[in-house]
Amino acid sequence: MTDLDQPLYTPIKRRSFFMYAGATAGATALILAGCSKSDSEPGIVSLGSGNLGVLNYAYALEQLEAAFYAQVVKTPATDFQTGELTYFTQVAMHEAIHRDFLKAAIINVAKATPIMDLTPNFSSITFTSRASVLGAAKAFEDLGVAAYNGAGKLISVTDPNGATYLTVAGKIVSVEARHAAYIRDLITPGSFAADDQVDATTGLDKSMTPVDVIMTAQTYITQKLDASSVGK
Repeated sequence: MTDLDQPLYTPIKRRSFFMYAGATAGATALILAGCSKSDSEPGIVSLGSGNLGVLNYAYALEQLEAAFYAQVVKTPATDFQTGELTYFTQVAMHEAIHRDFLKAAIINVAKATPIMDLTPNFSSITFTSRASVLGAAKAFEDLGVAAYNGAGKLISVTDPNGATYLTVAGKIVSVEARHAAYIRDLITPGSFAADDQVDATTGLDKSMTPVDVIMTAQTYITQKLDASSVGK
């Protein structure tokens, strides 16, 4: 086990997790903290280039997912079925760990400054509605899987930490795929590997470029993100 792997094997403290889950979406880990006025003004946030760009790209997506699931747990749908809130509570913990892990990797391993804490825009999601929550969760999880699949080839293994970044990305995307499969089956039983995500000919899952992923995710993020240099 490498030092970079270690955070994924260290359970998030229960007290810390409920701090995430108990906050509002605007006041969880995505709220701007410790930024100057100029830092928090609307503008374009570049995700950067090379491996750092890939890490920031993943960090941005995990910020979004962590904030979404924290809000799901805080204001659960009134028509959730038995066991669903327990599931979403577990997923909220997974995403909080992924987010914090990537931030730590950028700071402690890449020795760089991560992008700012992003501010979510979940105005299109009705968190008290099961259908709305499941629909958003499906969109986020499918997007996350496609994003990691597309980003893998952008990680340079000439970087001393590149091979480890690639290994850890594979471990994270497999968790995201488990989430996506479960959510899809909650919506439509048997759709966990539907043709819109898994190519029926190759048997391979869908992949997307950073630019296309951010274009889709941008709807839920207040700041404007630029992914044009990720992995370059």
